[in-house]
Amino acid sequence: MDKKETIEKLKIIIKPYIKNQEAFDNLSESTDFIGDLQINSANLVDVILDIEEEFDIVIDNQSMERMLDVKSALEIIETKLSEK
Repeated sequence: MDKKETIEKLKIIIKPYIKNQEAFDNLSESTDFIGDLQINSANLVDVILDIEEEFDIVIDNQSMERMLDVKSALEIIETKLSEK
């Protein structure tokens, strides 16, 4: 799976939780989940759980704490997929 496919899957996962449509429409690797998309911290946990389910991976607490933007999410997903 390439980065573009991963971003598309990620967009599907985060869309129900966003509060800023404009930031979502302009999503890039530097997009911050809380600051830009205005996803609250409780919903960020839901996003992480959805990512685990979609990609069939387990995200440890240390990785969860780092998953605050699209770039970090992509790196963590990629790392976890390569460990399978």
